[in-house]
Amino acid sequence: MHFITKKHLSRRTVLRGMGVSIALPLLDAMIPAATALANTAATPRPRMGFIYFPHGAIMNRWAPAKTGTDYEITQILKPLEPFREQMTIVSGLRNKAGESPAPHAIIAGTWLGCVAPAVSQAPHAGTSADQIAAQYIGQDTTLPSLELAGEDGGGACDPGYGCSYSGTIAFRTPTQPLPMEHNPRKIFYRLFGQGDTAEERHAIVNETESVLDLAKGNAADLQRQLGPADRAMLSDYLDSVREVERRVQKQKEKESTGIKLPNAPAGINQDFAKQLDTMFEMIALAYQSNVTRVTTFMMAKEVSMRTYNQIGVPDAFHPLSHHQNDPAKLERLAKIQTYHSEAFARFVKRLSTTPDGDGSLLDHSILLYGSNMSNSDMHNNDPLPAAVLGRGYGKIKGGQHLHYPQDTPLANLLLTLLVRAGIPVEKHGNSTGMLLEV
Repeated sequence: MHFITKKHLSRRTVLRGMGVSIALPLLDAMIPAATALANTAATPRPRMGFIYFPHGAIMNRWAPAKTGTDYEITQILKPLEPFREQMTIVSGLRNKAGESPAPHAIIAGTWLGCVAPAVSQAPHAGTSADQIAAQYIGQDTTLPSLELAGEDGGGACDPGYGCSYSGTIAFRTPTQPLPMEHNPRKIFYRLFGQGDTAEERHAIVNETESVLDLAKGNAADLQRQLGPADRAMLSDYLDSVREVERRVQKQKEKESTGIKLPNAPAGINQDFAKQLDTMFEMIALAYQSNVTRVTTFMMAKEVSMRTYNQIGVPDAFHPLSHHQNDPAKLERLAKIQTYHSEAFARFVKRLSTTPDGDGSLLDHSILLYGSNMSNSDMHNNDPLPAAVLGRGYGKIKGGQHLHYPQDTPLANLLLTLLVRAGIPVEKHGNSTGMLLEV
């Protein structure tokens, strides 16, 4: 997605006429119409999802003992066993870019960029893999990408690195972290428009369209009165107005696709399992209706103090992650990590049972499930937990556990997933090559 500020049109510009007044800030996040279809491809474009959990994983309860196809699934990944043939467990990866004396402050924001951040209060790291994907497979959808979180807050700040990296895993550019929304009601509105019911959304969409028609007509009258420089400036603005129309039209097209949307969610659910399920449902609906192909989801925040009484774990998550190898604490921590996998598995099942062309949404997706931390007690980043779900239209083999040599960059896996999605990249972050076995 491009910001209109790149088009040299003043934010103070207002288009007026016939009772219509549209201020420029309303259009800041809109994709220029000229680039919407610039990168279309003949091959199908998979959905991509990057699902992050904080505080790492107990690795001997995550990574199977054996590699290949005949491995015994572990405790934390057990909920995903029904999708074994659609799962690729990738072990042995390291992300040196995420290693620092301030682990929680940078751990989330460096997961998908794999670039060590500058020591600065201002963000400066790497463009995340999801945003690279959005540039290529997201420009002809309503939203190039969608960023979600299971709970609010950034989690951790640091005197050297600031607060930019702990609350998001998505960076549009090296200096532009993207906020992650944790209110499913707001997400629903963003995906399908304002209004709690189909009837309300339909009425609002029609009203919006008539306002845009008025704005466009008055802009054409104004353009005839301006000099060359001002006409060019106004032309840029009209590109953004046309982009609004494109989004409106795509919203209206959804009404005839046969996909029955639920009413908008009430808001943040205090039951965390239901909150996670609702957020995953937003992703599934977005994929199903093709509102977006690229999503990121931070299931819980870094330094989360959430308790999990519902599964018999009253300890706060972050303190428990510093288990000091206490067997009782390890058992409770494994319960939390398995709980997160159970929520993810319910989402995977939803995709596997949703028809999509000649297969299911899961067949046509590439989902990375993992963390940028390994042993949470040590705050280390080696080896990282990573599992890929989905087959990406047959580009991902599935059904195997792969183990790579010491110090193999996590960026190699991200590069591989981008290439498997049809994205023409040769390097990502600190990658050294592709993982051809994936």
